[in-house]
Amino acid sequence: MVNKTTYQHIRLAAISSILSLSMLCMPAGWGQEKQMNLQLASLLQSNMVIQQNKPFTLWGKALPLTKVSISASWKADAQVRTDKEGKWKVKLSVPKAIQGDFTPHQLYIRSGSEKVVLSNLLIGDVWLCSGQSNMDMSMQPVSPWHLGVKDNEKEISAANFSGIRLFKVKKETSTVLLESVTGNWRECTPETVADFSGVAFYFGRSLLQKMNIPIGLLLSAYGSASCQAFIKKEVLESDSTLKNRYLLPYYKNPEEKIPVLRPMLIYNAMIYPLLPFSIRGFIWYQGESNAGEIKMYPHLNAAMIRNWREDFQQGDLPFYFVQMTPYNWKKTNPAENNYAKFREAQDLITQQVVNTGIVCTMDVGEPDNIHPVNKKPVGERLANLALNNSNDGSFQTSTGPRFHSMQTLGDQVIIYFKQSEGLYTSDQTMPRHFWVAGEDKQFFPAKALIAGSHIIVTSPNVVRPVAVRYAFTNDVVTNLLNKEGYPMFPFRTDQWNDEKINFQQANTF
Repeated sequence: MVNKTTYQHIRLAAISSILSLSMLCMPAGWGQEKQMNLQLASLLQSNMVIQQNKPFTLWGKALPLTKVSISASWKADAQVRTDKEGKWKVKLSVPKAIQGDFTPHQLYIRSGSEKVVLSNLLIGDVWLCSGQSNMDMSMQPVSPWHLGVKDNEKEISAANFSGIRLFKVKKETSTVLLESVTGNWRECTPETVADFSGVAFYFGRSLLQKMNIPIGLLLSAYGSASCQAFIKKEVLESDSTLKNRYLLPYYKNPEEKIPVLRPMLIYNAMIYPLLPFSIRGFIWYQGESNAGEIKMYPHLNAAMIRNWREDFQQGDLPFYFVQMTPYNWKKTNPAENNYAKFREAQDLITQQVVNTGIVCTMDVGEPDNIHPVNKKPVGERLANLALNNSNDGSFQTSTGPRFHSMQTLGDQVIIYFKQSEGLYTSDQTMPRHFWVAGEDKQFFPAKALIAGSHIIVTSPNVVRPVAVRYAFTNDVVTNLLNKEGYPMFPFRTDQWNDEKINFQQANTF
């Protein structure tokens, strides 16, 4: 006779056996959410900004040789058929953004019985923001790497801008091309902006406030990264100079450098998966990791610009970048000017590549800090470059005074500039960091006087001056600006060999 306890054990065992048998008979994946065949590229999400006034590219996957239909709430639609691998790509017309119009839109993507809906979309301008640590540097502090932006608590708490949308690409490197990135489009709030790029945020905020249209900021930056890491293999392979300098050493010893310094690895993981997303242009803050490659950098960076433009397939998209901020590299002698020569090399890019521009930051640096906190002027100056070159020409701004020519009158040198109306100094003192030299190539500190839109420099130690340098050293922070508040670009009027010149540091006026 079976007692009650034994009967319960037998009953539970029987039920367990029946359930196990039932599970074996069920389809794979039962009890889990079914994987959809219709998929969108990782960058295509709700909350994003859609680039105005140009065809918007959508792409993804579905069942092979099936139809994918797209319709938008702004009354545009498109259809495409997937290829044998199930891939699809299609362009959708997008109207011009209207000032003050922040109407949320929707996109409906269908394939067979499957549907994806993207909501809370805005129509405006989208910018890809890239580079190394000074572009990546977040609004909030990240100890011990950086201190955050100036007045970061106040700036973060006030950053409620639903018209700005942020996407931060997760930092990765890869030896092969990746198809997707990790990240989410988010509205700009104090919570979402805290770990976002300070330069990119100030850039976007300035555009929003002046243009009054939605702004999308796509951040794909990596601290300590080299420029060659952002360039694809085929571009480096096809250029013998770049191939010999970067690819061949990498092939010979792939582990010699850290991943972010190796060629193509960031491109593979953080640029390629973004293609061919519709954008307005690029902003770029990079160079510290290439600062020793003065002669190579213009060629290298120009190759990257061409690479990106070709890959995004949207013409000569504007490319605006930051001239390196003062930093002493632990060397304070004014004769130490490798960083000044690198800034000079950066400037060459604007002469060699169309639709590019550069902003000067000589007034906002910190000689002992490679990650200066005053990022607001940097972002705002980049925004003004973008506004100055806007399609309709409605914005006219300056990019800062530039050397034009010099005239010698006895022991005086009169220096003429472009965009130099209303010259003044930020601290109401004499303009600093001018040096003059005679034919003996001995540079002395010069007394500089503002004369309208010109500068007159003299030194009692130089009777017949033939050369002038301004802020042409690694780390000086300048005080000379034009009426719009833009700092003067550093310059030199000579091309002398450094081994044959000397700097006398004592002020003698």
